[in-house]
Amino acid sequence: MPHVVTGGAGFVAANLIPRLLELGHRVIAVDNLIRGQRKFLEPFISSGSVTFVEADCSDVEALRTALLPSAEEGLTDVWHLAANSDIPAGVADPYVDLQHTFMTTFSTLVVMKELGIKRIHFASSSAIYGDFKDARIAEDTAPYRPISNYGAMKLASEAQISAAAENFLERANVFRFPNVVGVPATHGVMLDFIQKLRKTPDRLDVLGNGTQQKAYLHVGDLVEAMLFIAEKGPDKLNIFNIGPSDDGVTVRHIAETVRDVVNPKAAIQYGEGNQGWIGDVPRFRYCVDRLAALGWAPSMGSSEAIEKAVRDIAKQEGL
Repeated sequence: MPHVVTGGAGFVAANLIPRLLELGHRVIAVDNLIRGQRKFLEPFISSGSVTFVEADCSDVEALRTALLPSAEEGLTDVWHLAANSDIPAGVADPYVDLQHTFMTTFSTLVVMKELGIKRIHFASSSAIYGDFKDARIAEDTAPYRPISNYGAMKLASEAQISAAAENFLERANVFRFPNVVGVPATHGVMLDFIQKLRKTPDRLDVLGNGTQQKAYLHVGDLVEAMLFIAEKGPDKLNIFNIGPSDDGVTVRHIAETVRDVVNPKAAIQYGEGNQGWIGDVPRFRYCVDRLAALGWAPSMGSSEAIEKAVRDIAKQEGL
């Protein structure tokens, strides 16, 4: 049966969609191409296994128009990945996340109800929690106090999905992502560092003092976790932290890994303080016991994911 992927030309979608096709689903990918790139899907579009529609998922009418031609085939699932991925941009202009992180969810749910699509799989974020310092954060850790507009709108989206689950959905899976790495990279700290070294090969400037520490998950593991939860989730509304079980790695470790791969002779220049930008949570520890109890674990820890991603992104950038 056809599945819909919003944000379908983005980083996570580029890894999810091939797996959905392997499982026998046809895919309708919807993206406004602000950050996504159609070329990620071109082989699948050419083969006819993916239908691509350029549309703004925050616009109910545009999304309805995008999905109506496929509605008669019996659309069953929406993988809702569409969101603003530039957290600093959302801090500077709160309308960015209102439109691209929350209204994409609101509009998606409106159209799902109209078309009778009853299963949603939602890409949420660790950003909903806020700053819990060194505490290990579980799904029921409270109160939620997001410190970025992105986190606030992801949390609002979760609330809207919860209400829809009571109203018309048969199943809702909420995936709380950690920092996800891999290719095709369109943004993120590793791509930023690699591009900086391309411009100034002898020096790498780092925001903050490098002590920021977070868990990192490779996108291949993320996709497998999403598919696992979609199949095994026990409840009507399933909420899971997804990530490795380790305490993560520091920005210093990432900077040094990038330097060693791209230009071992480059000097690293650190800034001050442990916050890279407003809205950034400096330290982050995830509890993934709920997902582990369901029977899933990643193939890579944070350090392995970083090392693989750095090499793959450097290759992507021609270095």
